[in-house]
Amino acid sequence: MHAPLASPRSEDASAGFGWFAIARIGMVQASIGALVMMATTVLNRLMVVEFALAAAIPAGLVAWHYAVQLGRPLWGHGSDKGGNRTLWIIGGVALLGAASLMATQATLMLGSSPALGFTLAVIAYTLIGAGVGAGGTSALALLASGVAPQRRAAAAALTWIMMVAGIVVSAITVGKLIQPFSPERLLAVAGGLALATVGLTALATFRLERQAGRFGHAAEDDEAPDFGAAIREIWNETAARRFTIFIFVSMIAFSMQDLILEPFAGLVFGLAPGESTQLGGQHQGGILIGMIVTGIGGSAFSGKRPDGLRLWVIGGCLLSAVGLGALGLAAVNGPPWPLGINVFVLGLGNGVFAVAAIGAMMGLAGAGEKTREGVRMGVWGASQAIAFGLGGLTGAVGVDLARSALGDDGAAFQLVFAIEAAAFVLAAVLAIKATGAPAMRAVAVEGKREVYA
Repeated sequence: MHAPLASPRSEDASAGFGWFAIARIGMVQASIGALVMMATTVLNRLMVVEFALAAAIPAGLVAWHYAVQLGRPLWGHGSDKGGNRTLWIIGGVALLGAASLMATQATLMLGSSPALGFTLAVIAYTLIGAGVGAGGTSALALLASGVAPQRRAAAAALTWIMMVAGIVVSAITVGKLIQPFSPERLLAVAGGLALATVGLTALATFRLERQAGRFGHAAEDDEAPDFGAAIREIWNETAARRFTIFIFVSMIAFSMQDLILEPFAGLVFGLAPGESTQLGGQHQGGILIGMIVTGIGGSAFSGKRPDGLRLWVIGGCLLSAVGLGALGLAAVNGPPWPLGINVFVLGLGNGVFAVAAIGAMMGLAGAGEKTREGVRMGVWGASQAIAFGLGGLTGAVGVDLARSALGDDGAAFQLVFAIEAAAFVLAAVLAIKATGAPAMRAVAVEGKREVYA
C-alpha cells in the first residue's frame, strides 16, 4: 500500500505558476473562445438568416472544425519536442485569427459566389480547427506542467471561467460594433478582433514559460519520445486509456443538450425566443457557480490526496444526470414545471463535473513514464473535441428522429434527455476507476518527476 503525501517531497508546494500566471493562461483561453465565437455564432446566424442557407451547412462546418482537432495529439507532441510551448500557443492563436477573418470573407461571398465561398469556408474552418488545437493544447500542457497539485482544480476553474468570459464579452462587443450591419463593417470588426486577440495572447505569454515549476515532465532534460512511441505508451497505460474513454463518454453527455435545450423550451413550454435565451443564461449561470464552488472546494482536496477530485467528478456527473432526468419529466408534464430551477441545477452539475475533470486531466498529464504533457493533453483534447461534435449532432438528430417516430414533442425530448442522463451515469461509473487513487497516484515528486508514493 502506498500512502499519498500531502505535498511533493522535493519541491515547495507553492512552486510553479502563481495566480497571476494562471490568469495569463486564462487570457489565452479567453482569446481562443472569442475567435471561435465569431465562427460558431455570428457567421452561423449570417449563413442561416441573411443568406437563407440550410442550417446543416454551418452545423457541418462547425462539426468539421471539431473533426480537424483529431490532430491535437500531433500538435501537442510538437510542442513537447520543440521545448517552446509559447511559440505554439502564439502561432495557434495567430492561425485561428487569420482563419476567422477568412471564414468571415467566405461567408460574405456565399451570396454572390456560393461555390467559391463554400470552398473558402471549408478551408477556413479547417484552419480554425488547427489553430484551436495547436494553441489550446499547448496552453493546457503549459498549465498542466506548471501548476502544483493543490492548485489544479482552482486553475482549471479560473481558466475555464475566463474562456467563457471571453466568449460573452466578445459576443456583446461584436454585436454592438457590427450595427448598423454592412459587409465592410463586419470585416473590419473581424479583423480588429483577430488583431486584439493575437496581441493579447502574445502579451499574456511573454516570458511566462520560464515561470513554470518542476511538475510532471516540465523539468526533465531527456528527449521526448517519437510520436508513435508516445501514442503507444498512452494507450498501453491503463489509467490513461480509461481516462480517454471517460472523457469521450462524459463529453458526449455534456454536449448533447447544446442544440436542443432552447428548441425544447419553445416547443414544449411555448417560450418566446427571448425567454428561451434567458433560460440558456440560467444554465450558464449554474455552470459558472458550479465551476467556482469546485475550484474552491476541489483545491482543498486535490493537494492532500491523488484522487481528491474523484468525488467532485462523480458528483458532477450524477447531479447532471438528475437534472436531465428531471427535464425528461418536464417534457411530459409541461408548465407549471419550474423549468428555470431545473436548468440551473443541470448547469450546476455540468460546472462541477467540467472543472473537476479538467483538474484530474492536468494531474494525469504529467504521469507518463516518457510521454510529456503536450501529447497527453492532445489525446484527451482530441477525444473531447470529437465527443463535442458527435454529442451535439446526436442530440439534434435524435430529437428529429424521435419526433418523427413518436409523433409527440414531449415524448421525443423525454427519450433524448433519458439517454443523455444514462450517459452521465455511465460516465460517473467510468470515473470511479479513471480518477481513483491507483490512477492518480503517479502525480507527485520523485527526483524530477511528480509521483505520490
